[in-house]
Amino acid sequence: MTGAGGTLLAADTVVLPGSCGPGWVEVTGERITATGTGRPARAADVELGAAVVVPGFVDQHVHGGGGAAYTTGDPAEARRAVEFHRAHGTTTTLASLVTAGPADLRRAVDALAELVADGDLAGVHLEGPWLAAGRCGAHDPALLRDPDPAELDPLLRTGVVRMVTLAPERHGGLDAIRRVTAAGALAAVGHTDAGYAAVVEAIEAGARVGTHLFNAMAPLHHREPGPAAALLGDPRVTVELVTDGLHVHPALWDLVLATAGPGRVAAVTDAMVAAGMPDGCYRLGGLDVRVAGGVARLAGRGSIAGSTATGDALFRRIVANAPDRATGLERAVALTSSTPASTLGLDDVGALEPGRRADLVVLTGELQVRAVYRRGRPVCGALQEPRCATTG
Repeated sequence: MTGAGGTLLAADTVVLPGSCGPGWVEVTGERITATGTGRPARAADVELGAAVVVPGFVDQHVHGGGGAAYTTGDPAEARRAVEFHRAHGTTTTLASLVTAGPADLRRAVDALAELVADGDLAGVHLEGPWLAAGRCGAHDPALLRDPDPAELDPLLRTGVVRMVTLAPERHGGLDAIRRVTAAGALAAVGHTDAGYAAVVEAIEAGARVGTHLFNAMAPLHHREPGPAAALLGDPRVTVELVTDGLHVHPALWDLVLATAGPGRVAAVTDAMVAAGMPDGCYRLGGLDVRVAGGVARLAGRGSIAGSTATGDALFRRIVANAPDRATGLERAVALTSSTPASTLGLDDVGALEPGRRADLVVLTGELQVRAVYRRGRPVCGALQEPRCATTG
């Protein structure tokens, strides 16, 4: 989107920081140069009418989609996963890896390094292999292990690892959290059997994220509060929620938001290769997954194996669960954009405001994707065309 003095677009609903209603956004090159509420002072270059304009989604936990995975060590396949999710509005993403052997894990990280260098990925998320066997979920239990500095430190030195999920109760877990934090990456608590006190200790050691809250961790209990209570209770921690309507009941979304507030809750897809694909058989890392009715489960074990969700689907569900549309839109922007951007330390995305990158998602009135722009350039669709991607 370019033009003399920038390209000005206006819509009936533009979700700006602190505002949700008629508004406009001016884009010059790759950046947002001005925004405002109501009608712009000059005629808009693009009149979007009943459309809803929001910042591009930021997903800090996703394993693949559109038939492509981040775990295979193939950069071309990883790019296909990036492109699939961009068409659904996710303009910034981490690539999440699953538990693997040391050599395979390093190979996958190295394969993704070029996408990080090119800016296609905001970094790599290591979800495992330093997880609790009793809460391994869709991770291969035979490959779980204690964190070893000899393995962890070289991975951190690549400079592409932005987040590491681990179980702090594993031998060396607290030291690993300190090492991750010292390297400038985010330490996340997840797939854990740790009790409340142990998770508090992990937070004191530097953990700042709760990986897919409630999933793959001990549940809340009135005598043993467990990991969720510790993560929710500390204002330094961002908690992830898979808001697909399957992983966590929406009533708990409300409880989490009432406790932590939208500024500490990041909606994540936890999507795997089958996102956007038909039901059938797939792979997650080295494990077989069966997708039926859009739900991914480990073959033979029945454990939920990530999701088949996309960013726009999460956005719609958050809005639908809110008490009113305006609250829902503002909440959805916080959970899918501004909070994960802030958590990852990305100050140029996550909001529609001057100086930030021109990452925009144009939605129909029904919140289906009509167009996606990244760095001011079209990812799919055009501002005058019908939606470019949908999901259930």
